Amino acid sequence: MTNTAPLAGLTILELGHSVAGPYAGLILAELGARVIKVENPETGDYARGWGPPFLDDDATAFHALNRGKESVTLDFSDPEQLGLLRRLIARADAVIQNLRPGLLGKFGIDVAEVRAEHPELIWCDIGAFGKSGPLAAKPGYDPLAQASSGIMSVTGEADRPPVRVGVSLVDMGSGMWTVIGLLAALVERQKTGQGAHVSTSLFETGLAWMTIPLAAHAVSGEVRKPHGSGLAEIVPYQAFEAADGQVMIAAGNDRLFARLCEAIPGLAGLGADERFRQNRGRVMLRDELIPQIEAAIGRLRVAEVAALLDAAQVPNCPLLRVDQVWTHPQTEAVGILTPAGDHRWVGLPFSIDDHRPSSGGVAPRLGAQDQTIRQELQ
Repeated sequence: MTNTAPLAGLTILELGHSVAGPYAGLILAELGARVIKVENPETGDYARGWGPPFLDDDATAFHALNRGKESVTLDFSDPEQLGLLRRLIARADAVIQNLRPGLLGKFGIDVAEVRAEHPELIWCDIGAFGKSGPLAAKPGYDPLAQASSGIMSVTGEADRPPVRVGVSLVDMGSGMWTVIGLLAALVERQKTGQGAHVSTSLFETGLAWMTIPLAAHAVSGEVRKPHGSGLAEIVPYQAFEAADGQVMIAAGNDRLFARLCEAIPGLAGLGADERFRQNRGRVMLRDELIPQIEAAIGRLRVAEVAALLDAAQVPNCPLLRVDQVWTHPQTEAVGILTPAGDHRWVGLPFSIDDHRPSSGGVAPRLGAQDQTIRQELQ
């Protein structure tokens, strides 16, 4: 059986708060690494207070992002505790930090000096707007990255105010890029014995998610507009209102569009219309095509639409709320809800040889390992 803790034996020091750094730490902890989370003794990770809801005095957001870690509190302004931080850095395989720009430097922690002293160390920075440029010194959060990278400009409904994506996809994406960079650096270290300096930022992650709209602008000058639940490049590829709810339909190629028209009563004429046979024509005539599909779908119930499209093998699904997703049989079937403590949490979205990596650990109380870790450093 494949080892489901492939990073066992590695020690990761997380100087993180909020989402991006902690999410990177969570991934590594689930993969078996020992993740030591350094927190401010007065406030801890800001995410501890992001509620309600709360569990054991800490927000559920904190629990979701910090399972399987150890917590040690250090006051960087205290020389003795700053010395403990330096010793933790010296013992770590990698450091992940997403503190505000310049904070570590204020306390004499310089990345170049640290790496010169510990050349095998992998140091990972997660910034707000990158290491250089006019915005490099600005602090930032996920909504600022969504706003400044253009994501909000292509999200929502046309002719209405821009909308933030409802989850922290930039923060969590930055954590993912950090893990990818860290793992690549680990592979290289096995060859050379040398560590690396991995860096990303929320802004760069936002730009990565904007790869396709920015490519369209670079080539054609197009300034992408929002299309609600739809997509600029493919039609029909959006949610439709049925008689008793909404259904998402993704006719992602010409063959699927033809099947859609054959399956739904009243759409045969669209399937026979030469103007709509190819996707480029459907995109250009979106405003003429979509209302006709809406009218046909609107005469059917969600279950009827699903039955017709499933029989025709046209991708579709209902739009589900959070509570419906939690109890959906498919959610249960894939086994992503991972037990830890008295609750289940969303685990890593992949399996290795049919086993989902999981630390099985709960999120630590603030300073839970203070005594243990200080003893280790003596």
